[in-house]
Amino acid sequence: MNESILQYKERLTQYWKQASKVQKYMILATVVILIAVLILTSINLSKTEYATAFTNLQPNDAASIKGYLDGAKIPYKLSADGKSISVPANQAASIKLDVESQGLNKSGSLGYSGTFGGSKTFGMSDNEFNVKLISAMQGEIQQMFNQINGVNSSKVLITVPKDNSFITSTKPDSTASVVLNLQQGYKFDQAQIDTMYNLVAKTVPNLKPENITISNQNGELMPNSKTTGAIAGASSLIAQQFQVKNQFQQDLQKNVMSLLSTILGPNKVVVSVVSTLNFDQKTTKSNLVTPVNPNDTLGIPISVQDSSKSSTSEGASNGGVPGTGTTDVPTYPGGNSAGGKSTSEETNKIINYEVNRITNDIIASPFVVKDLSISVGVEPPVKNDPNSLPQETRDAIRQALVSIVSTSLADSGQTFTDDALARRVNMFIQPFSGNDIAASSARSNYLMWGGIGAAALILAGLGGYLMRRRKQNEIIEEEIPAPVVVELPTIDMENVSPENQMRKQLESLAKKKPEDFVNLLRTWLVDE
Repeated sequence: MNESILQYKERLTQYWKQASKVQKYMILATVVILIAVLILTSINLSKTEYATAFTNLQPNDAASIKGYLDGAKIPYKLSADGKSISVPANQAASIKLDVESQGLNKSGSLGYSGTFGGSKTFGMSDNEFNVKLISAMQGEIQQMFNQINGVNSSKVLITVPKDNSFITSTKPDSTASVVLNLQQGYKFDQAQIDTMYNLVAKTVPNLKPENITISNQNGELMPNSKTTGAIAGASSLIAQQFQVKNQFQQDLQKNVMSLLSTILGPNKVVVSVVSTLNFDQKTTKSNLVTPVNPNDTLGIPISVQDSSKSSTSEGASNGGVPGTGTTDVPTYPGGNSAGGKSTSEETNKIINYEVNRITNDIIASPFVVKDLSISVGVEPPVKNDPNSLPQETRDAIRQALVSIVSTSLADSGQTFTDDALARRVNMFIQPFSGNDIAASSARSNYLMWGGIGAAALILAGLGGYLMRRRKQNEIIEEEIPAPVVVELPTIDMENVSPENQMRKQLESLAKKKPEDFVNLLRTWLVDE
């Protein structure tokens, strides 16, 4: 075992000695990165992640939950204001269930169960019982308010007058005051406020809505519609009308932008729309009666009744004696004159016709555009030259805008002249400063990214150069052959006695074979 370890150690040592500086730096960097990754991984795995389990706690609830966590030896984190508690994320759900099952989170109030749950009322005085009863009612109302969306916390104070021993005396009414701590930017409509008043009034006996006061944390009164005459749902209705108006203006602005951007190009047009809407709804009911047959203006006969009657009678003689006295009427006929014969006939016909009966209930549209104006800013094709936009294009744009305004005001019930419609359209031609800023920012972005790209290319080129240099060094080391043993020519020194002959031979060798002559000199020098 030790021998194998020593062999590995020797191999590593030999490899380290043979490695170049760049390779050594890369090995050291890899080792450092691996060690850092291992350290960070171990820290993250051993680190406890906390999740916020309880928020907006009252002091007594926070104290109860803290005591439970300390007793159960559960780690936790308490916020600086003491209103939030964080517990380990993997135990958050079970801790919430345990706290709720034990009734520790009462949102700062004790209801009937918390007030009378563990105590006996036997032997309790009337004053003590009344105090606990009022406290329980306050706690129940507070818990109801805390469950309403938008309410962080609440405080309820109820005053119940004492019973008077005199029978004839009138008992004063109970009163209640509620302060709500609302979430940031949250508002209730009038219907929700009326519901809050009813919750309090139905909980406390002998409590009238006019004796209840509800306000927010800023001291602003939340009025009751029954006592102040506020219109229930008025705030929500106003919000809906405001939303409809904004939606109409935005849609019209988008349509105009889409139309002009197609003609002039993107980022060349700015549109502003201002409108006045009439939200008065009108209901019209009409009862129409029309004939079935319009030609003869008659209906369908549903019943016909014919009746006829005739009679004949004989004349009677006149009675009395005609006289000529002072009391008689001259020329009055006498009784001997004969009477005449009479005949009568009566015919009756009744016809009942059925006609068309039409009832129309007409409800007007939810809103009508009462007035409208459109302002359009156009950037000329040539910057700083408004005349570069042709007059034909200007007239076409203005005519299109006038047509849009005329169509939108068709149901307004008013008659607008061409001049009135033209005054509701405003068009100005001017260079946009935002485009200069965008262009400069785009150029700066291009320069920045260009610099980053150039730096990346330089670094990549430098790295490639170092890699190629290292490979070339390795190839050169591999391609360098072993030193060639040069066979040096020998000089016959025995046959040469005079020095001039040796000199001649050396000169001849230097002229014919200079490399061999140099090697010979090196050999002599080494031998010496």
